[in-house]
Amino acid sequence: MTTAEVIDGKAFAAGLRARIADAVPAFAAAAGRVPGLAVVLVGDDPASAVYVGSKGKATVAAGMASFEHRLPASAAQDEVEALLRQLNADDSVDGILLQLPLPGHLDEQAAVATIHPDKDVDGLTPVSAGRLALGIAGMVPCTPYGCLLLLQDRLGDLSGKDAVVIGRSILVGKPMAALLLGANCTVTIAHSRTKDLADVVRRADIVVAAVGRPEMVKADWIKPGATVIDVGINRLPPADGAAKGRLVGDVDYAGAATVAAAVTPVPGGVGPMTIACLLRNTLVAAHRRAGLADPEGF
Repeated sequence: MTTAEVIDGKAFAAGLRARIADAVPAFAAAAGRVPGLAVVLVGDDPASAVYVGSKGKATVAAGMASFEHRLPASAAQDEVEALLRQLNADDSVDGILLQLPLPGHLDEQAAVATIHPDKDVDGLTPVSAGRLALGIAGMVPCTPYGCLLLLQDRLGDLSGKDAVVIGRSILVGKPMAALLLGANCTVTIAHSRTKDLADVVRRADIVVAAVGRPEMVKADWIKPGATVIDVGINRLPPADGAAKGRLVGDVDYAGAATVAAAVTPVPGGVGPMTIACLLRNTLVAAHRRAGLADPEGF
């Protein structure tokens, strides 16, 4: 029985982060400062706090300046947007990341839209989305860009590949489809109302699953020899007295590994790429804001 190649996102991300760190001194020499990333956290969600902490550590490890701003869960919309405008005007800040989700009383879309597109390292503002759709240079969402890098590393030129993206979120599905189109794939976006979903997926050379449903994509959905990128991360209920349930993706990994040529694991696949690509976006944004050419190899 064939076992798919494991696409090691953790190792790829480590290499990317090292290359970014190596590129920072040249930028600093040219610009007279290091790239700066500001992260804004509203409220005290434990998971968000962990993410913010890990992003800050990764930023410092890459030789960049890390700025962390925390607002209480009771913060009003105008307080959040005022802070974002302040960061827009701060020349030491090249990238701004508003940690989502926000407390329920806040308008996330309005807050995100306050971020200047040139500092939108999460790639979520309407201007960034428009630039991506039009093929104009801008900030690209980190997770989809990480998926694209893994695919290009595994397959090389993606031209002519039949790609199916399962999920149509603004965070992953839609930008992923745009990136694959830009790489000259033939792209289908599938979702909860797609008819004969398994048949649609079965024709794909590339499958990107981003639906948030544990192990939904089964082995018999996968075309033999396909490359499978699993963006999902879901925790199953605890079993056998365990304190926590195990983490799984949106793909039945064990089954898919018997059919696919290559597949990302969960954890250790797409996840580590997100922070690495956040640092990449910050480096690129810093170059563009300083009037420098984009750094090579990123």
